[in-house]
Order: sequence, then structure tokens, then C-alpha cells
Amino acid sequence: MIPTFQDYLNVAPIIIVSATALLEIVFQIIFKGFKKYVNIFSILGLLISIYFAIINFDKVSMSFSNMVFSGKYASFFEILFCIIGILTILQSSTIQKYYSINKIEYNVLILISIVGMMVMSAGADLISIFIGLEIMSICFYVLAGFARNQIIANEASLKYFLLGAFATGFLLYGIALIYGTVGTTNIIKIAQHYPIALSLDLHLLGLILLLIGLAFKVALVPFHMWQPDVYEGAITNVSGLMASGGKTAAFASFLLIFSIPLAAGNNNLIEIVSVLAALSMIVGNIFGLVQQNIKRMLAYSSIAHTGYILVGIIATNNFGNHGALFYLVVYSITSVGAFGVASILENEFGKNLNINDYSGLSQKNKFLAFAMSVFMFSLIGIPPFAGFVGKYYLFAAAIQRDLTWLVILGVLTSIVSLYYYLRLIVYMYFRDPENQNNIIVTNDFKIAISFSTIVVILFGIYPSSLFSVIRYIFNIY
Repeated sequence: MIPTFQDYLNVAPIIIVSATALLEIVFQIIFKGFKKYVNIFSILGLLISIYFAIINFDKVSMSFSNMVFSGKYASFFEILFCIIGILTILQSSTIQKYYSINKIEYNVLILISIVGMMVMSAGADLISIFIGLEIMSICFYVLAGFARNQIIANEASLKYFLLGAFATGFLLYGIALIYGTVGTTNIIKIAQHYPIALSLDLHLLGLILLLIGLAFKVALVPFHMWQPDVYEGAITNVSGLMASGGKTAAFASFLLIFSIPLAAGNNNLIEIVSVLAALSMIVGNIFGLVQQNIKRMLAYSSIAHTGYILVGIIATNNFGNHGALFYLVVYSITSVGAFGVASILENEFGKNLNINDYSGLSQKNKFLAFAMSVFMFSLIGIPPFAGFVGKYYLFAAAIQRDLTWLVILGVLTSIVSLYYYLRLIVYMYFRDPENQNNIIVTNDFKIAISFSTIVVILFGIYPSSLFSVIRYIFNIY
């Protein structure tokens, strides 16, 4: 079927970000001084994409022979990914000083990875979701090792690539089995075969293989081994992009694919996903206790939070769906901010990535100490920060679905996480600084960190401002 002009309008946000990335490659060749303006050009492209996503928000439809959704759910995530991209680029403004990299290539890879995220969240077909996943993943493989002169970065890139390729095999085999049992890869048409299709062993096996592929991308236990090493080895801002945008995109696809089969009540599938959620909460928080490196600590924290998000998704009710989307937004912005603060300290002093290096941060830079404290309190789930509201909705959804054991486990593991989150705050406010070096924060950094901090506080005090949008999305779908 030949695409119409309306099809292109429906996916305008994706096209604009793609065009921005391609134009940057061309302008690099034509204009020698373009490097100075690449950040402005990238951010402008992302802002225009947000504008078109807002325009398309009420226009719920499917495009390109029912391969891609547009409007509501897709637009919601398109806006979120563009915001994550803008924050990442702002926080990467001084990155060239500390790494021997090509700034334009770096921005291009960030933009193309965002294109992959958008395609994943808008995928109406398993094939389009797979294409989006691979676009994003290939960019991440390169970005993980972008600091080519560092051995740890090369190791991170290789580990991520090898394990990612292995996980892709599971994903493709799962798609093949699902197609073989129902004769289609379109998500809506597959859903029309439920619950009968779930009684077929091959179809259930296909869903499990799909689950394994996506579990790798969100780093669910036991598919999490790559994440601490990759986050530690990659440029800190790239780690933030992976933790926020990459994880959110995978969960957006997870909701599209698994919300209906989980709601159909297949006990085997529910038990498998519940065990993955439980293991992630336990392993992420326990291993987080012993981490001295801030990036590894945030990596294990990220693993734990995938478990919390999965609890809401398993519930498959309004509380769960609303809570999952709310938590994805909050966690994404919080992660970008936390890794951003880490990158400021790292950029200024080289490799100050241990917890001890944060001693006396409040005396050297009150702004950074306050922002990091807000992010840590939100990750713990302490009111009045947004993380508390997100966890409340996720756990309330699980109780409604009679998954009380997961809620108890979630609360207990959250208590465990108090140690390593609060330890960082104690070091920042109740320890003397190990050196008296001043920390210089550029205006770009200030804008990005301030935005993240305000969002975490605002959605904690006024969660209805975001929940009203989320409820509107699910009222349509």
C-alpha cells in the first residue's frame, strides 16, 4: 500500500529528528564552523519534533499499512524522548574537553538513538518495534565505546554488543513463533486471537522469548549482567541516556506487547514476569549496597527500579497502567539529572566517580548537592517527591490484583535502598571535602539540572498535572 501524505504527517516527529541528524552530517562537510552550533541545531530539531508531537496528540491513527501508531500514547513518549535528548545534549556541552571525540558524530548518534526510541514506542507491529530497537541499540553500542582512548569504554562497548546481539536472537525467534501460531505480527490482530492463542504452547514460548529479549534491554534479573559494566565504562551522559531513554523505550514496547496477554490472565506468564520483577528488586538493591562507584550504584539502582515498574505492568489495571507511565517519566528525568550531576564532577576533576569524592559537596556547590539530594529522595520514594507518588500507584495496582507479596517485597527492598541513597547525601552534607577545588557549572548544565529538579518536585506536589494527561491517553486507547 502506497503511503499517503497523512502518513508522513502522523510520523512527523520521527522524520524531523531523523532529518536533523542527517543534516548535521551534511553541514559538517559544508560548513567548517558548524561544530560551534551543533548543540543549538540539535535542540532546535528536538523542539520542532515536540511541537509536531503536540499537534498530533489528539489524532489517534495508524500509518504505513498499520505498522505505526500516532497520537496519544505514541506522542506522549515522543515528547518524553525529545526532552531526554535535549537534557542529554545540554549536559554534554563540555564533553569534548575531556574526551577525544567528534562532537557532531556524538550528537548524531544521540538523535538517531532517539529515533529508535520513538519507533519502539509507536510500533503497532512486532517488526516495527524490532526495527526501532535495533536502531537504538546500534547507536548505544557505538556510544558506549565512544571514548575510544579508554580501555574501559572499549570493554563496555564490546560487552554490550555481544550480549545485545545474543538477546536479539531471542527476540526474533519469539516473533517467528508468534507469527507461526497466529499468522500475523500486527499487535492489534494478535490481540484478537486472545485468550485462545495463549493456550498454544508455541505461542506462549514465543511470548517468553520476546520477554527475554526485552528483559535484556531493561536489565531485568537475570539478564542484567551487562548494565553495571556498561554504565561504568561509557561516558557518564551516555549512561544517563541509556538509563532513561533506552529503558523507557523498552518498557513502552513492553506495555504494547504484553499488556493484553497479561490481562488475559495466563498464570504461567504472570508467574514468570512476577519472578523477574521480584528478582530485580532484590538483586538491584542488595548489590547496590556495596557499590563505591556512583555509576555502578546508579546502575544497580536502575535494575531495582525496573522491578518496581514491572509490578505495575503485571497488575494490568488502571492504577498499574497510569502508575507505570507516571513512574517512567519521573524515573527518566531523575536518572538524566543524577547522571548529569555525576558528569559535572567527573568532567571537572577527571575521574571523581567514587562516593568519597562527593564528600563536602554542599560546601563546594550547594546547587549540585541540593539537586542530587532531590534525585536520591525521589529514587527512595520519600514524599513530597515524585518517586513516592509513582511507587504508591504501582504498589496500589498490585494490591488490587492480589499481588500483595510483590508489594511487601517492594517496600522491604525500598527500605534496603535507604542505605546507599542516604549514604550519598550524608557524604555531601556531613563530611568535609577532600579537596577545595571549585566546581564550575556552565549555564547549559544549570538549565538541564534545574529542569530535572523542578520536574521531580513539581510532579511530587502536583501529580495530577501529569496524571490528567496519562488518564486521557488510556481513555482513548
